[in-house]
Amino acid sequence: MSEAAQTLDGWYSLHDLRAMNWTAWKELSSDERQAAIQEFHQFLNKLNETQEKKEGSHALYTIIGQKADFILWMLRPTMEELNDLENEFNKLTIAEYTIPTYSYVSVVELSNYVGGGDSNEDPYENPYVKSRLYPILPKSKYICFYPMDKRRQGNDNWYMLSMDDRRELMRSHGLIGRKYAGKVKQIITGSVGLDDYEWGVTLFSDDMLQFKKLVYEMRFDEVSARYGEFGSFFVGNLLEEEKIPQFLHVN
Repeated sequence: MSEAAQTLDGWYSLHDLRAMNWTAWKELSSDERQAAIQEFHQFLNKLNETQEKKEGSHALYTIIGQKADFILWMLRPTMEELNDLENEFNKLTIAEYTIPTYSYVSVVELSNYVGGGDSNEDPYENPYVKSRLYPILPKSKYICFYPMDKRRQGNDNWYMLSMDDRRELMRSHGLIGRKYAGKVKQIITGSVGLDDYEWGVTLFSDDMLQFKKLVYEMRFDEVSARYGEFGSFFVGNLLEEEKIPQFLHVN
């Protein structure tokens, strides 16, 4: 049996993607829509207060294409808190006019493939590690999210490789990502046993084309070329809170 990778685990994660039922939303009066928007703002204010205390984080983006209209990504210390937030959102008036299209449950993760650091040090006390496991999500212009697996077929079975081989492959894979430092911020969430895929990858950038360039270049790396299996990709634009009324405006 090959050695399993060990992980450091941080905040729990829920990517919640919704489509708007615009037909039903239009049937509300202007005052009813305004009240629903105000209630949504109050919910977001609560999320902002938690984020300011660094007890969680969130991101709100519109989604381009027909897979969804927006994504609300929430991070919290416990799965119970995440579940409570999901239920709280579902009880908002605006949620009555949304259609859930996709969701992803996972936990922010760092693996021991890259190694490094003082073996006698508690990694959870390392400032860099803490910033990775408990991230305050950026307000970049664009987001890209996709789930992925490592292949488990025939000679291309990731889990039959030795730890040394996997570590060397991941080191090479990581070198590509480092070329995009300052252009793309990446957050990996682990979902083995939590959702349909094994990892969720979320990218942030102020240049949408960097997603295309990064993912394309990584396709040629052996980790992706031989062992990567990918789910749907979701890309979108930052939805600033002051622009929510504009996003939800209907004639």
